Amino acid sequence: MNVVQRFHWLKSDFLSVSIKSAGAEITSVTNTAGLEFIWQADKTIWARHAPVLFPIVGKLKENTFIYNDHNYQIGQHGFARDLMFELIEGNDSSCVFEIVSNEKTKLNYPFDFRFQIRYELSNNTLHTYYKVINPSDNSIFFSVGAHPGFNCPLLPDEHFEDYFIEFESQEYSFTELNSGLRSSAKHKVRINENKLFLSETLFNNDALVLENNQINAVSLCSKKSEHKITLKCVGWPYFGIWSKKGCQKFVCLEPWYGIADHENTNQNFIEKDGIIYLEAKKEFNCSFSLSFD
Repeated sequence: MNVVQRFHWLKSDFLSVSIKSAGAEITSVTNTAGLEFIWQADKTIWARHAPVLFPIVGKLKENTFIYNDHNYQIGQHGFARDLMFELIEGNDSSCVFEIVSNEKTKLNYPFDFRFQIRYELSNNTLHTYYKVINPSDNSIFFSVGAHPGFNCPLLPDEHFEDYFIEFESQEYSFTELNSGLRSSAKHKVRINENKLFLSETLFNNDALVLENNQINAVSLCSKKSEHKITLKCVGWPYFGIWSKKGCQKFVCLEPWYGIADHENTNQNFIEKDGIIYLEAKKEFNCSFSLSFD
């Protein structure tokens, strides 16, 4: 069945949200004053808004995983962000998008699945629910995550360096990346008064990656205005913070159920760090929220 590209809008007294069927991707969140919170996918910098990551998160070593002695090729963050979802339910406050496995997806990922994304808007908070359904008689393996990008700065008289990420604690362990793959090196960072200020060089070595359930909530804040974005993701095991190297226009806050390969991985998909195992006829659910002030 051919699915036509379309947009669905959610509206509350505080926000207007646009989601497109391509990738089931949030493309806009504006408040009543017209302030745009979502990065507008400038193709010369980063041509996405808020991609959904499935059936992997991050990068595979050599873009390859091994399952049942077969090699499968799949690009960074998986293929869901590049597929056309079907809108199966929608009104002014919520909508559900879905993709289903087919012969084409099985060339790169040999599992049956139904993947649904539900968005619900309540006042100034957008809730996102992911559901992965295993319709088959065999177990499946996957990862899932979010990659929303936010305009930073939000206001014309602000600068990137005026913004900080507010954490819940003052010390965190970050995993170092090597060409997109996780190394064994980690470094502890002391966060002054729970605030990590953004800078031009902060992402010189790629994303800031946090493992082992360190993040339940973070906020993107400005020292010059009261506007902020708060992401809550209680129970999510991994988290990423990223902007393009040298860019001072946006930042991504990324909750993950899955993570990039370690540089020394054996590429066995079943043994992949962070992989989710889902039994036959079962479903996996997770959710996070974004509040815009």
